Amino acid sequence: MRHFVCAVVATAFAFVACDVAQADAEAGQGYLTIMGTYLDDDKSRNLEDAVNGGMLGVGYGLSEAWNVEGYISLAYPNDSAPGGAEERHQALGLDFQRVFLRSGRFSPYLLAGLGNFERTRGSVDSDGLMLAWGGGFYLDLFSSNVALRGEAKRRMDNSANNGGKFDNLFSLGLHMPFGAASPKWVDSDGDGVEDGSDRCPNTPAGTKVDAMGCELDSDGDGVKDSKDKCPGTPRGVTVNADGCPNDADGDGVPDGKDKCPNTPAGQPVDAMGCELDDDGDGVVNRLDQCPGTPKGVQVDIKGCEIKAVIRLEGVNFETNSDRLLDSAYGRLNDAAATLLKNPTIEVEVAGHTDSDGAAAYNEGLSQRRAQTVHDYLASRGVDESRMTVRGYGESTPIADNATAAGKAQNRRVELRITER
Repeated sequence: MRHFVCAVVATAFAFVACDVAQADAEAGQGYLTIMGTYLDDDKSRNLEDAVNGGMLGVGYGLSEAWNVEGYISLAYPNDSAPGGAEERHQALGLDFQRVFLRSGRFSPYLLAGLGNFERTRGSVDSDGLMLAWGGGFYLDLFSSNVALRGEAKRRMDNSANNGGKFDNLFSLGLHMPFGAASPKWVDSDGDGVEDGSDRCPNTPAGTKVDAMGCELDSDGDGVKDSKDKCPGTPRGVTVNADGCPNDADGDGVPDGKDKCPNTPAGQPVDAMGCELDDDGDGVVNRLDQCPGTPKGVQVDIKGCEIKAVIRLEGVNFETNSDRLLDSAYGRLNDAAATLLKNPTIEVEVAGHTDSDGAAAYNEGLSQRRAQTVHDYLASRGVDESRMTVRGYGESTPIADNATAAGKAQNRRVELRITER
């Protein structure tokens, strides 16, 4: 017995002095345990109960919850009868421990195991199967590299000629880890993804995440589900910060479907994002000055029917000249837009004057003025093949040349429809 105790103590000091020792074994670490034992023998053995044994064990942390441990246990119980032969108990066993609160200072455990039990009494040996169960604890000692270990174990001895005996062992000693521990599974943000694999640390609590620890984006629009006000956006649609399809003009139609981008704010639109045109004349309601135009009627850019003549009120020239006044260009731009809107229409650009001056001069002046209008319309994109030019001079008045107001009306250029 004395030799066993000395060996145990020497081994313990060797591990305590080791730099890699830690206070409590973690998953992936090995450990050494030495304990003294109080042996409560089966009463049928007729032996004294006393502190008369010890245990030396070597174990390994299989996981956060399980240890496996191999051990040798020796005891030298005294015979109660004077002069009796010396008795020795030796057990070689393997235990599995279910450890609770491994990371805490106090870690209880349950155990179960089996092994071989040998009993020597004098010159008589007997050995056989041994079963054991019980529990214990580890208590970290902060001032050293060891933990205090206590254990209560019940052992069933099935050795030959001695079977069916139950002993109780109460042990107390030291527990010393060695070697590197397995990396701990740490999930700092509690999203179920280990920190080493978490590409999105600090995910808000309760947020659903993918395998990489990043918040889900179920519709793949780049906006996380918790912030997505428009879940289920079709793939490929560009969205804003709220996860809703972009609608640059704010008409309620996403840009991807909007065939009329930049619709003025507040205007009603159809499913394609275009302003409404109730009479179908190609001029939206907002600009249509003649709503309700019959279907198929050709209209100008204001939505009004094009009659036989497109009058160009406000298209005036400098006195006795074919040079346009600045005020004329707006009306000519509208005329060009109307012709471009109705590409089948062909026109005669007709120039007219009042009766002042010689008739021949007036005819030439009206021709030049009509040509000026023709050239400007062509510069705005109207095909020249759709326009002819003629100066009528003073021959076709529309008002009385005897008055100033009448003369002003007669000085004109107009577009006469020749082909629709």
